[in-house]
Amino acid sequence: MAVSYKRLFHRMIDKGMTYAQLMEKGGFSANIITRLKRNNYVALDSIERICYALDCGVDDILEFIADDKEKKDHD
Repeated sequence: MAVSYKRLFHRMIDKGMTYAQLMEKGGFSANIITRLKRNNYVALDSIERICYALDCGVDDILEFIADDKEKKDHD
């Protein structure tokens, strides 16, 4: 399964929060932002910090997407 962080970026727009503000409030580096933009793995403690900074739950910032192989297996 792949992870998509589109919900995170939509939430940031809704709250008018910049990447710099998220990094400052969440206490993490720009490397995490880069990983999020690329839909790469991000450690659970970073996800927790993001949720705290945005006052939301995990399902508000990420979603799991079945990759093509998994879709074919279910068909």
